[in-house]
Amino acid sequence: MPNIKQQKKRVRIAAEERIENLRYRSTIKTLTKRLATVSAEGDKDAIEVEHKALVRLIDKAVSRGALHRNAGARKKSQAARAAAGVSPE
Repeated sequence: MPNIKQQKKRVRIAAEERIENLRYRSTIKTLTKRLATVSAEGDKDAIEVEHKALVRLIDKAVSRGALHRNAGARKKSQAARAAAGVSPE
């Protein structure tokens, strides 16, 4: 347990950031599953809306550091393939 005031603050801030990063990663997983479901149905308008929302959230997560940029690029590529109807390998 930290004794210095600044150390206590860093522990508190790190916990808050960890929760926020988890929220981003969890939402990305949810939107990915939703895109897969919509892709299976074949509704092109819904696919476009879901893909756009997913890519936007991935970019936000990468820019704030919740997700590594290469991981973000990989997830966006997988989302694009799912939206195009190509089965992911």
